[in-house]
Amino acid sequence: MLQTLGLLLGCQLLGEITVRGFGLAIPGPVLGLSLLVLMLGVMPTLADRLRPTTTVILANLSFLFVPAGVGVIGNFEVLSEDGITLLAILTISTVLSMLAAVGTFIGVRHATERWAS
Repeated sequence: MLQTLGLLLGCQLLGEITVRGFGLAIPGPVLGLSLLVLMLGVMPTLADRLRPTTTVILANLSFLFVPAGVGVIGNFEVLSEDGITLLAILTISTVLSMLAAVGTFIGVRHATERWAS
């Protein structure tokens, strides 16, 4: 489990270092995740080694949202002052994220169908 966590955090760290070093306009964890996806493409057996640890992480993912909830309560005055604006922004960004996910799924499906035939 420690080796797997080291690999996951190492990819994130490498992404952060690269983004900060080159001044890229993308989040470091996104670049780190891209690196991990490339590694999984090159070494498919790596997925079997990652699966037990990632399963535990995903099963306990809800605990990672506790600090966010505490932050909301800690800044309740901001929420009470700008609640309507925040609600509108959250709604719009959620809809846009869902549309982007659907568009990506459709694009990947079409690409894999063309590749398979």
